[in-house]
Amino acid sequence: MKIYTKTGDKGTTSLVSGKRVSKAHPRVEAYGTVDELISYIGVVRSSEIDPQYKDILHKVQNRLMICAALLANDGMNDKLPVINEKDITLLEHEIDTMESLLPQLEYFILPGGNQVSSFCHVARSICRRAERCAIGLTEKFEIPEIVIQYLNRLSDYLFVLARKLAKDLNADEIYWIPEK
Repeated sequence: MKIYTKTGDKGTTSLVSGKRVSKAHPRVEAYGTVDELISYIGVVRSSEIDPQYKDILHKVQNRLMICAALLANDGMNDKLPVINEKDITLLEHEIDTMESLLPQLEYFILPGGNQVSSFCHVARSICRRAERCAIGLTEKFEIPEIVIQYLNRLSDYLFVLARKLAKDLNADEIYWIPEK
């Protein structure tokens, strides 16, 4: 099978059901943003970080593939894999573990400090955009609520991971303190 099919040459693509839609369709925007997030998490995962984080991020990428499929599903396929509560619980456990090792947050943080924590902040902001796209879909289409919950918790995880990696790599957190 060739990578190119030429079926998208006129600006359309297929949803899970096979229905053709514009590549500007809100579903395509939503799952495309999740795809972007999966790629950026790959950048974080390929960095020199603790193997435990790499393992969690690999699991996250797998769950995001499910999220993308669910966002691309226009209700015609009920045999897709699912996201479940244990996926969210895993993120919450990881957040709690990392936060117990970090100083309490007193200010907003400006991304920076070191490259890998900056990558996490970029992934976090892409995740927030994916969440907004998914929420936008709920205004017109039925989307599993757990997808939005997962994306919301994942953005929190990526924020805390950015802080933890900055600490692990002895980088300063850069606080936003409004000038008066």
